[in-house]
Amino acid sequence: MKVAVVGATGLVGNVMLNVLEERNFPIDELLVVASERSVGKTIMFKGNDYKVISISEAISKRPDIALFSAGGSTSLEWAPKFAEVGTTVIDNSSAWRMDLDKKLVVPEINAQELNKTDKIIANPNCSTIQMVMALAPLHKTYKIKRIVVSTYQSVSGTGVKAVEQLENEILGKKAEMAYPYPIHKNAIPHCDVFEENGYTKEEMKLVRETQKILGDSTIAVTATAVRIPTAGGHSEAVNVEFENDFDLGAVRKLLSETEGVVVQDNLDVNLYPMPMYANGKDDVFVGRIRRDTSQPNSLNLWIVSDNLRKGAATNTVQIAEYLVSEGLV
Repeated sequence: MKVAVVGATGLVGNVMLNVLEERNFPIDELLVVASERSVGKTIMFKGNDYKVISISEAISKRPDIALFSAGGSTSLEWAPKFAEVGTTVIDNSSAWRMDLDKKLVVPEINAQELNKTDKIIANPNCSTIQMVMALAPLHKTYKIKRIVVSTYQSVSGTGVKAVEQLENEILGKKAEMAYPYPIHKNAIPHCDVFEENGYTKEEMKLVRETQKILGDSTIAVTATAVRIPTAGGHSEAVNVEFENDFDLGAVRKLLSETEGVVVQDNLDVNLYPMPMYANGKDDVFVGRIRRDTSQPNSLNLWIVSDNLRKGAATNTVQIAEYLVSEGLV
């Protein structure tokens, strides 16, 4: 099994390598790939040093799988070239997510849709992944009509420059800024660029990707995405209206039995999900589970997950694991 990690020197690429090592993914030959300015640098994996190679060199080596985390423009240009030589690409950017011919996959929900002809597979947005992980089993049982979600997103979702901005501001240092405003002691209701409808791209990802993953375009979704000064882990306040009524005990049981979901919901001991507990973990944590008393058949949830792991790197590796286990690569 020959595996390429494209964007290996970036924040998510680095976590991908860690996850591949932790999960002991079957690799006979590893190709670490980055931009031309990083070619020749070394990256350690399983105690061995690997030299960073260019993307064109990686294609010439015809890897079985290429895990991409190098941005949308890179993916649009290079993913088809890998696919042409027989490589299966799992892409972490937004480039292919809404392409009608590409699968958008969260393995616990819809990996069974994949087959050998899928040469470019899209990894969903981090905030979408954690939300649908909790909502998919509830949709199957009660049928979702409408979702209202407000996100509280870590600076790590923007990238290393944003993490550095927060760290510099905490230290009182003036340096390059990733955001148009300070993020320390602040909350910025602006994740990604604004679209013509007044929503940000991040907010519209939650709308479009949720419908595609759950396979139901009738689900109404509205979102507000906010950047907050945490360094690891996204949080979401989610209000869900169902077609059918529910029992809170049954909801808790359903979520606790869902693979990859951990229920943390004991108000007697102040147990609820927080980024500081989710950081570095692969699960999606759900708490503050309560009925919306303002309207029928409606539920409130608080959902937290590490955006670099399950929200990006881990989900990508899990897709690769599924492909290997099913003999699709």
